Amino acid sequence: MLFDMDGTLFDSEPLWDIAIEELAHEYGAPIAAEVRLAMVGRSVDESMVLFHDGIGQPWRDAAVSARWIYDRVAGLFATDLVWRPGARELLHEVRAAGLPTALVTSTNRQCVDVALDTLGRHNFDAVVCGDEVAFTKPHPDPYQRAAKLLGVDPAHCIAIEDSPTGVASALAAGARVIGIPNAVKLSPMTGLTLLTTLTGATLATLTLAAFPH
Repeated sequence: MLFDMDGTLFDSEPLWDIAIEELAHEYGAPIAAEVRLAMVGRSVDESMVLFHDGIGQPWRDAAVSARWIYDRVAGLFATDLVWRPGARELLHEVRAAGLPTALVTSTNRQCVDVALDTLGRHNFDAVVCGDEVAFTKPHPDPYQRAAKLLGVDPAHCIAIEDSPTGVASALAAGARVIGIPNAVKLSPMTGLTLLTTLTGATLATLTLAAFPH
């Protein structure tokens, strides 16, 4: 089982909103809601281009802005992480069943290490962060790497995702995907099963949904 983190296991997009809005305020320009939504699930490089263009300051240094945001988010992750409904229960069931499990996120290792204190490091056999792959979501690399670290075929994996970029990444890697829309809507497509919530979802029901035949 392959789990995305932000927006999937945790309702953490509001924490990113706080950091992004605070940095926009620091730069003296507002950030439009549609620009923020476009950043969801994207790599930090893509997000910083969208952010700087969105506030009308494309000349800003992406590395400097990314560092500021990551430092702020790491602090928020230490105190304010909230599980999405049903996510913790599903993760615990998957682990109790002994299934190989990976965390696959576009977030960098600095913030993920903080989040793992809440997630439970023992709940994952592998962790793939956005700054540890050559190409992050929507490219297939993160999910391909996770499957390789687990020693399994991506075609035998179920990925749990909330964003279009994450869904695209997992599908491109060959995994079946359970989509739990959060900040951004997901469109139906082959290989994707859409649910409104993980509340009440079990390993058996998700497996049947992802592999109906």
